[in-house]
Order: sequence, then C-alpha cells, then structure tokens
Amino acid sequence: SRHCPRVSKPPSRRHGCSMVLKELPADSVARPLGRNEVIGLLFRLTIFGAVTYFTIKWMVDAIDPTRKQKVEAQKQAEKLMRQIGVQNVKLSEYEMSIAAHLVDPLSMQIRWRDIAGLDEVITELKDTVILPVQKRHLFEGSRLLQPPKGVLLYGPPGCGKTLIAKATAKEAGFRFINLQPSTLTDKWYGESQKLAAAVFSLALKLQPSIIFIDEIDSFLRSRSSSDHEATAMMKAQFMSLWDGLDTDHHCQVIIMGATNRPQDLDSAILRRMPTRFHINQPSQRQREQILRLILENESVDSSVDLADIAKETDSFSGSDLREMCRDAALLCVRDFVHTQNDSPAEESIRPIHQSDLQKAISKMKKSKTAGGQSALMHAALD
Repeated sequence: SRHCPRVSKPPSRRHGCSMVLKELPADSVARPLGRNEVIGLLFRLTIFGAVTYFTIKWMVDAIDPTRKQKVEAQKQAEKLMRQIGVQNVKLSEYEMSIAAHLVDPLSMQIRWRDIAGLDEVITELKDTVILPVQKRHLFEGSRLLQPPKGVLLYGPPGCGKTLIAKATAKEAGFRFINLQPSTLTDKWYGESQKLAAAVFSLALKLQPSIIFIDEIDSFLRSRSSSDHEATAMMKAQFMSLWDGLDTDHHCQVIIMGATNRPQDLDSAILRRMPTRFHINQPSQRQREQILRLILENESVDSSVDLADIAKETDSFSGSDLREMCRDAALLCVRDFVHTQNDSPAEESIRPIHQSDLQKAISKMKKSKTAGGQSALMHAALD
C-alpha cells in the first residue's frame, strides 16, 4: 500500500453541480425581457421579414417579368366572367390569360342597324352563320348545314370588317374573344403552344363563341423555312386544334378573321375558312346610305344634298366618310366659338351646311393624296 499511487476520489455529482452553480455569474440567470428589449426584438424581426419578402419578390419578378401582367389579367378575366354570367366553370392559368380578352355581348353597342351599305353581306351572314346556331333543331339531321368553323372578312381597310364581326356576336348572342397575336407569344419555350390550346378549350367552355382575329395575316401568314421554331410550332398547333372543331359537329365555336391582305395568308388557313366575304369600297349608293346613317342624329341643314356629296367622295371608305363628317361638324363649332368671342349673340351651334361638307371633302382628299405620295416615296427608298 505504501508503493501504490494515491488515487483521489472524483467529486460527487451533487458536489460537482454545486461547484458549477457557484462558478456561474449572477447575470446569466434567466430573467424576463424588458419592454424596450421586446420592442427592439420585434423591430428587428419586422425588418428581417420585410427584407426577406422584397428579396423573394424581386427574385420572382426577375425570373418571370410578366408575373404582374398575369395577375392583372386574371383579375380582369374573373370580372368579365361574372359580367357575362358564366358560373361554376373552372379555368386554368392559361385560360385565364385568354379570358382577359373576352368581350361582353351586352356591352357591345354595334348592331346590324349601325352598319350601312352592306345589306347583302349581312343577309348572307345571318343565313350561313347565325341561323344554324339559333335554329339548331332544324339542322341537327344534316352535317352539310352546320355553321362554318371559319369565316374570313377581307377587303380594303376602313370598310367595316371589324364592325361586322362585332355585330355578328351581338345579334347572335355569342361570347366574343378578341384574340390578339401578342397574347399567344411568350418567351418561355412551349408556353405559346399551351396558350394556343387554351384559346380553343376556353371557347369550348363558353360556347357559343366567336374567336375574332383582326389582321389575321400578321398572325397566320404563309409559313416558310425562315420562321422561328416556336412560331412554326404555335401555328401548327393552332391549325391542328382548329381541325378538331370540324370533327365535333355539335361544336358552336366560330373563328372569324379580318384582313386587307388575303394573299399573305397561308393556304392551309384559307382552306379552314371556306366562308369568305369581300368587303369592298362602298359604291355611290352605299356611300349615300353611310352618310345618312352618320348624320342621322346630327344637326344638318335641310338644303344639304347627300347624293351630291356621295358623288364627290369617290374612293372614300366608311371610316373616311365618318372622319369627313366630323371635320364638317368641327367647322360649325369653330364658327360658334369665334362668334361668341366677337359678339355673344348666337346661343346654339348652327347646323352643318353643304359648304362645310365640301370643305371637309377637299381636306380629306389632300390628306389621302399626301398619304399616297408618302407611300410611294417609302417604296422608292426601299
């Protein structure tokens, strides 16, 4: 025992705990936070949360810069769906983007009576497009008498193609999708095809409906090997889904296009639009009818000869005639304003005279001549 080393006993657990407690400083004992400390902690947490939120939002916007537009389009689509009375219809994200371009038929102000000089076109539209939809029970037994799936309105600009499309949707009670080519373009690969599919799926859910494409030549022009891959795939899928409408004879979806350059359309598109209406420049008789419609609710002098005005407006379109009448009405307003400045004797604007319309005609001819010369100059420079 004398040679064995002495081994000291380890301190007991209770003794060790007491030693540790004795070594802890008095400030480390838990105590409740003060009011200022709680406020400071909440302030730091708020700052951290705000920084985190805006950082994530900035990263999401950087990844998808169109996110804000998509949210606004969804809100607009929900509002329009409520206005047209569509309920219990679930729409996907892509269908919501297309639904933002819906037009409520009740909000349209264009009717057949608001279009003059196109009686033959209107009569044929009623018989070939509207009647098979409104009187379906008369045409159920025949596939030949079903409404066409594609209607093309072509002719010079300003002759009423868009007005006819709107009036058709209004009179027939169709849901009207005003499709714009920019709606189907997306920077992400494959998104354009999904949007094109959403156009047809939405139209089927809302049928009877009209898909109207203004300036359709800019969207479905002739295909070539130089087309971008995404654009070519979108056109191919659009035409493939369009063919799907022909297989369902009970489908009430009509694609209506308007263009002033039908020669630029793809031949496959022309095949899918068998019903075509040429909206040409109005004749003298049609111009007189258009003038009577434009000036129907205006103050016009009884001595005005609209037949004579129609003779002088050769090669004028419907929009040209409307602009000409507006210029004539403005001349009356200018005379009223100048008279009021000189001597406040006049109490109302005078009616439109023959001379006002003739001045407006000369002004319109000068602008059309200047526009033609500008076009020739640009063509020569090219």
